[in-house]
Amino acid sequence: MGPKRLFKSSKNRVICGVCGGIGEYFNIDPTILRLLFVLLGCTTTGIIVYLVAAVIMPEEF
Repeated sequence: MGPKRLFKSSKNRVICGVCGGIGEYFNIDPTILRLLFVLLGCTTTGIIVYLVAAVIMPEEF
């Protein structure tokens, strides 16, 4: 088995699958990550980080 890769989740997605993919990669509950992105979303930083991750993270195949 090769190295672990970071992908957007195809099973655990709400908008783009970014939080689900990060949660699967780090073995963290994606709900916690979603709450963190919502808190960061109150600033512009969280929105920009999420959008950049949604664009650059590849889809799970």
